[in-house]
Amino acid sequence: MLVSWFSKKQNSVALSTTEVEYIAVGSCCAQILWQKQQLIDYGVFVKNVPIKCDNTSSICLAKNPVHHSKTKHIDIRYHFLREHVENEDIELEYVSTEKQATDIFTKPLDENTFSKFRRELGLCEFD
Repeated sequence: MLVSWFSKKQNSVALSTTEVEYIAVGSCCAQILWQKQQLIDYGVFVKNVPIKCDNTSSICLAKNPVHHSKTKHIDIRYHFLREHVENEDIELEYVSTEKQATDIFTKPLDENTFSKFRRELGLCEFD
């Protein structure tokens, strides 16, 4: 399982969590497309890579190519996500917040949850 994670200041101002998640998934999509191209160079062909997201509104926004009035100010560069969902390059899947293993990188977690996510990601434990 590949995990891509980075932290940076966003280039645009978002007015809702849907927009924040949509922009983040768009950035993730760009990284996945780059990784898919790298794998092709090694003879590995991957289609329909799943992206797990805990925001159903951003998933609906990406899957429904209708103009949404509340998101009209999102930069057009982030809407390329829709194209790749339609082309089946990627697939957006809902995962509940409690099962979002990448929270290990961004949120303070209790010891049990931290250990569970660490095991799921295949990270070793320090003694």
